[in-house]
Amino acid sequence: MGAALEVDDLSWQVGGARIVRGVSFTVAPGEMVGVIGPNGAGKTSLFNLISGINPATGGRVLLDGRDVTTDSVASRARAGLGRTFQTSSLFPRLSVRENVRLAAQQRLGGSLSILKFPRRSDDATTLADEMLDIVRLGSRRTAAGDLSHGDKRKLEIAVLLAQDPSVILLDEPMAGVAHADVPGLTEVIRDLNSTGKTVMIVEHHLEVVLGLVSRVAVMHHGELLAMDDPATIMANPTVQSAYLGDIA
Repeated sequence: MGAALEVDDLSWQVGGARIVRGVSFTVAPGEMVGVIGPNGAGKTSLFNLISGINPATGGRVLLDGRDVTTDSVASRARAGLGRTFQTSSLFPRLSVRENVRLAAQQRLGGSLSILKFPRRSDDATTLADEMLDIVRLGSRRTAAGDLSHGDKRKLEIAVLLAQDPSVILLDEPMAGVAHADVPGLTEVIRDLNSTGKTVMIVEHHLEVVLGLVSRVAVMHHGELLAMDDPATIMANPTVQSAYLGDIA
């Protein structure tokens, strides 16, 4: 079985500044990989290159063996790449269900129009309810804007799942989430991976990352400093010097 995601010598240079420098790695189907590093290490920039928001100035991105390096964001999404962001992309005045139903409606061949109201027999509504059950929001009927920050993150994952991506990039899902909501969101992410989705997660909460992933990639000054299992990464003296010591 080939790699779900392959990054080969990926680089991004703006003017004379090299933001991401020659990063290479592969992620196996169904694997969850964490990406850590201090602020400015290039973590989000790496995700922006993989998802097509920023154009690579060197190297390649392969999704399920297909070279998508020059593909648009929309084309990569259609090919199975999903992405969440540090800031919310929900429709705050629409209901929890309606946010997910819009994504499901598009996946099933419809439009993103909010004017097409759901019916009990609507396939998109049925799919939306299934996705909400997965993230443990099936009983919520409130407006998305009224949710706690942790539940908004869960809803964003449900919206993503409704589009049926094979590879999911989660960019700091715990950012701004209340401490009490972290365990529940962590379990949703673990369940997400257990469904067979390939996941990469950028996260500053080390205890969350180490408890979820099979491997950790450490970014430093735009380069991939190390990539290994959590125990090996935590024991790596170069990682401790370059990163862990900075946040202790």
